[in-house]
Amino acid sequence: MTPGTTRRRLLQVAAALGLAPLLGRQASAQESGGSPLSFGEPEAFSWDNLVARAQAMAAQAYAGHDVPNRDALAPIDFDAFWKIRYRPEASLWPDREAPFPAQFFHRSAFNADRVPIFAIEDGQAREVLYDEGLFSYEDEALRDSLPDDLGFAGFNLRRPPPREGDWLVFLGASYFRTDGEQDQFGLSARGLSINTGLSPEEFPRFTTFWLERTPPGSGEAVIYALLDSESACGAYRFVVSKPGPAIMEVDARLFMRKAVERLGIAPLSSMFWFGPQNRHAATDWRPQVHDSDGLALWTGQGEHIWRPLNNPSVATTNSFSDADPKGFGLQQRARDFSDFEDDGVFYERRPSVWIEPLHAWGRGAVQLLELPTDDEIYDNIACYWLPEAPTEPGQALEFRYRLTWSSGEPYPREVARVVATRVGRGGAPGFHRVRSSRKFVIDFADGGMVGLVEGVKPSFDIDASRGKVSEPYVLPVVGTDRWRLVFDLFDIEGDQPIDLRALLTLDGRPITETWVYQYQPFRYADEMEEGPS
Repeated sequence: MTPGTTRRRLLQVAAALGLAPLLGRQASAQESGGSPLSFGEPEAFSWDNLVARAQAMAAQAYAGHDVPNRDALAPIDFDAFWKIRYRPEASLWPDREAPFPAQFFHRSAFNADRVPIFAIEDGQAREVLYDEGLFSYEDEALRDSLPDDLGFAGFNLRRPPPREGDWLVFLGASYFRTDGEQDQFGLSARGLSINTGLSPEEFPRFTTFWLERTPPGSGEAVIYALLDSESACGAYRFVVSKPGPAIMEVDARLFMRKAVERLGIAPLSSMFWFGPQNRHAATDWRPQVHDSDGLALWTGQGEHIWRPLNNPSVATTNSFSDADPKGFGLQQRARDFSDFEDDGVFYERRPSVWIEPLHAWGRGAVQLLELPTDDEIYDNIACYWLPEAPTEPGQALEFRYRLTWSSGEPYPREVARVVATRVGRGGAPGFHRVRSSRKFVIDFADGGMVGLVEGVKPSFDIDASRGKVSEPYVLPVVGTDRWRLVFDLFDIEGDQPIDLRALLTLDGRPITETWVYQYQPFRYADEMEEGPS
């Protein structure tokens, strides 16, 4: 994932991977006298056969990545793409024929790959054939210039009537995402990442999709995908439902062509520009701008960890070693409109994603990659599970997990959550401020903080990789259900990051998440002049 991965061309539409999958929101699937879709010849399909196909592909040399008709796509830039509309009457399984109608994306200069898409009914798969008549074009000259066999770039699933719009999008490489439970797209997931944060990064692609027709009352969609790349092949099965949160159960069977340094399982990509802890870094009018504000982890030992996100000055990777993790994910905990004050992109509605392994994953680490950014149009955050065991050519791997796209985490917890992290100048108003000292303010709420007996005050544990912790204290925040931990950090000269760790305890047991933060040293304007701190 590079800093140039653009996702927001226009702020008023929440763009997906550089374009908004809101395509066609202005009309829902409608009754039609006969589907305009045409299909190829039927062929038998099964999950076992797809797995065998991926394994056979991995035993062969990588054929390369060919993009047919690339030159014809050059005129379809962002502006031209928005003038091409999929006809709602051409939806696959419209209205009540299946829980979720499907529509297809036109190829463009920025999503150029041709991706065959098949419809499965009664164990038989037939390719959905491209036809320019499935789309309406404002630019007729552009339409006439395109080849007849252009094909599709991806697909989206629509909400069942009477609601309108799309809620699940597969588009570009192995990226996919949903709008969660507040109908707002945000961060993305990927089928697989390879050497994320290294150079060069490899981007595996879903090269073919199969959409299975499910009973209208099932509330589920079943999607199969074939993944291919220079280093690995894979077969994927997604069982997707949307009872409010979007829930996806993923079965991934991977077959290695090559050994890779970083094999990222269940990867997520998001954006963090600035929040209360690094407000100094932005010149924007809004109080915060981000799709996610932290990484949450529930370790195999049962510890809950919260790591606020950074916008570092250089690319930074942090690893959180674990064995058989219970779950992890990128979260958006700022949920009030006043947190962002943006009525165009509604960051407070962006979904969080929680990843829950459905079998023991063994030893490894959750890795967090943070890249510097100076705008909200870039994906600069990634996280994934990195198995400890090295990969080998010919190796077969299996990972099953559940993705929950919601406004929070899917499981209640006994310990309190971190709900705010703030950083400012150290010291106190009216007293001499020591240069380069910093004050850290962490708010906790819910969970273990609820129902504390009046007069009972939690204890705290604070650790710093360097510097001196000074003046720590904890107190209830008047008029709220929060407790606040405050401390100063001195002797922090230098440019190297400082790793911090803190939590609240009562009678020796944790009553909060473990707050883990990597402070990236910065200077305020009044600290820029030369001289000792």
